[in-house]
Amino acid sequence: MSDAAVSRARQVDDVGVRDFDFDERDFQRVSRLIHARAGIHLSAHKRDMVYSRLARRVRALGLERFCDYLDALEGDDGPEWEAFTNALTTNLTSFFREAHHFDELVRHLRAAPAGPVTLWCAAASTGEEPYSIAIAACEAYDTPTPPVRILATDIDTNVVRTAAAGVYPLERIAAVSEQRQRAFFQRGSGPNAGMCRVKPALRSLVTFRPLNLLDADYRLRGGFQAVFCRNVMIYFDKPTQYAVLARMAPLLAPGGLLFAGHSESFAHAQDIVVPCGRTVYRAAPRSGTRA
Repeated sequence: MSDAAVSRARQVDDVGVRDFDFDERDFQRVSRLIHARAGIHLSAHKRDMVYSRLARRVRALGLERFCDYLDALEGDDGPEWEAFTNALTTNLTSFFREAHHFDELVRHLRAAPAGPVTLWCAAASTGEEPYSIAIAACEAYDTPTPPVRILATDIDTNVVRTAAAGVYPLERIAAVSEQRQRAFFQRGSGPNAGMCRVKPALRSLVTFRPLNLLDADYRLRGGFQAVFCRNVMIYFDKPTQYAVLARMAPLLAPGGLLFAGHSESFAHAQDIVVPCGRTVYRAAPRSGTRA
């Protein structure tokens, strides 16, 4: 095997060949840093995943040891923290994932008080979820220009940029009905064949911005008729979940809904939110909701 081939083989971290030493002390250190920064709890079985993702950063910075990377990270509050957080954030999503939630959202919007409505997608990932919310809003009001504004946030700045562009491979909308595809997406041609773009009218309903759910102050006015915070709490431990819910529930409008992921349960926070449907919650009476 040539030197070049050996070099390429060593880049493949998931087959057991590693360029850098990475021991339990390094893993625990990464775990503490990402928990403090983003609230993410890393279980022991994520050790190989952590190495694979962060080894790219160690390599890109020309460092020789994992501990050197972590030392540099802790010694500077600069842009590498963003790369570190983005590397360890999982972004699994699809259009109309957990479809029953969008049916419930349509019913809720049709019963909402007249006037402008604001909604928040708190873990927007690459945009499929907030655009699904926007489509549901259009269908609830039977117009491509519903009286709805959607805030879409995520801690991962890379996926926020992808979401804002609203451009996807066609296979990403394969499970979306033909009627919805025609109404809300434009198919690319020529050099853009095989791609699609969210139509401008739908895109204009959504505002994207980075936001860390661990921030003490989200700097949001609140009054949201619905908040989607799905499949993100599973990465938080119970105390972190409780703290996030305590900041989130007061931002709901009276009667507003909080949508959670199918594997998430907030039984430990019944003084903050109470269930009112299938992984759907409302603010508990004394949690301080405000309009």
